[in-house]
Amino acid sequence: MVTKVYFNNSCSICRFEINHYKKQENNIEWIDINTEKNSKKDTNKNDKELLRRLHTIKDNKVYCGVDAFIQMWSEIPKYSFLAKIIRKPVIYQVSWFLYEFFALILFYKNKNQLNKIERIK
Repeated sequence: MVTKVYFNNSCSICRFEINHYKKQENNIEWIDINTEKNSKKDTNKNDKELLRRLHTIKDNKVYCGVDAFIQMWSEIPKYSFLAKIIRKPVIYQVSWFLYEFFALILFYKNKNQLNKIERIK
């Protein structure tokens, strides 16, 4: 089954990083949450949650944040070692904290997107 990665292509930092991963050998379906109308339905997440963190779906299970990165990296041979490292208990907790910190900064940087989405509704 193909892993689906739901990302915010309107965020310049997110787009830069995902474009790098897209160039690597992988079996991933890349989904921009801004253009894919079914993103909320597929992930069972709202606009704010989708903008706040990276999401993946693998084997019909939704992962977000660091867990989404672990799933994504496990599908990219060049980065599968990172998935193994990040799964280690102490490293996982530190990575989770760092991800949440930087994701919050990016969320506030891109929060105007959420305001635009809410005005459209």
